[in-house]
Amino acid sequence: MRDSRPPDTEQGARIVVNGEPHPVAPGATVADLVSSWCGSPTGIAVARNREVVPRSEWATTRLSPRDVVEIVTAAAGG
Repeated sequence: MRDSRPPDTEQGARIVVNGEPHPVAPGATVADLVSSWCGSPTGIAVARNREVVPRSEWATTRLSPRDVVEIVTAAAGG
């Protein structure tokens, strides 16, 4: 299986967010990413490297170079 994670660059570390390469600052957390990615964290779920990150751990879960993150939103309806 091909490694879909982007390489680190001289400009800084990179992660993948929802399938797209995304730069990440040293020490950034899931909470930092969510606040920059979404207008509001309401109805948001986050998985890092295929594991759900509980909302209570967003502020303490640091992102690492080459992490793969999925940010999903709940949708009403049926």
